[in-house]
Amino acid sequence: MKSENLKGYLFALIATIAFSNIYIFSKAALNEVHLSQFGMYWFGIGAFLNLVWLFYRKHNRYVRALSKRQIRTLITLGILEIITTSFFFLSIQIIPDPAVTSFMGNLYPVLLTGMGIIFLKERFTAMEAFGAVLALIGAFIVSYQGGTTISEFFIPGAGIVLLNCIFAAIASIVVKINVRDMSPELINTNRSIWLFVFSLLMFIFYRQSFEIPFRAFVNIAIGATLGPFIALLLIYYSFHYIEVSKSSIVQSTKVVFVLVGSIIYFGTFPLLHQLVGGLLTLLGVILISAAKLPYLNRKGKVSQ
Repeated sequence: MKSENLKGYLFALIATIAFSNIYIFSKAALNEVHLSQFGMYWFGIGAFLNLVWLFYRKHNRYVRALSKRQIRTLITLGILEIITTSFFFLSIQIIPDPAVTSFMGNLYPVLLTGMGIIFLKERFTAMEAFGAVLALIGAFIVSYQGGTTISEFFIPGAGIVLLNCIFAAIASIVVKINVRDMSPELINTNRSIWLFVFSLLMFIFYRQSFEIPFRAFVNIAIGATLGPFIALLLIYYSFHYIEVSKSSIVQSTKVVFVLVGSIIYFGTFPLLHQLVGGLLTLLGVILISAAKLPYLNRKGKVSQ
């Protein structure tokens, strides 16, 4: 393996481990503080780190050169991120086991693939179709809890995870269609600032206290540094050395790290059917990502 490729895989692996910690440290913090308190500190730290990095990389000079269309795009992305992230952390708070939330989150690449076909006229292979079916079946199994009514059929929080995945996929489509010549640092900083401002408004609305347990603050600080800052930057950097599809395959193993972290940090383990469903979603996402590899992507398409 070439050293450049090795570096790309290493960036992707470290980013995946860092991103998986969002589930662990946010869950630990949300067990102790109100969601608005959590958001203010989490995104405050994230916005600060991203602003420092933006100025360090001197990408702040691009702000003045933004076109009206780019500004509208950043505003749209900011609003979508508020909706998406609110659903994400709400699901983390509601679902007891972060690994289960992570398993269900694998619906995102399935929805993104579907929206790409509908809105971007992208084509997909039989492998992607099979992977999507596996992921959907797996997500259904993970969220199933029995019962005779819709409210009893799925675990609490399942619908919120689905909404999170839908809006996350919409945000990705907006990026694919509209974002041109905007650096990752600028996009990431825009995201952090919007989320911090929204969290601050919610903090004021709910009249929460600035005082939180020290342990909760430590969990927030670690999670905000590893996830929204380090993980996203390393994912972007991995794209410089390996194809996006290869990086995506590495990132799909996130559920494994979340599962291990949940066992170590909380002592929780998914039910057998949830574990089986989670492994199906993992296999489905790997197939969807692998289908985009250049030597596989040259094969015949099944839809356009």
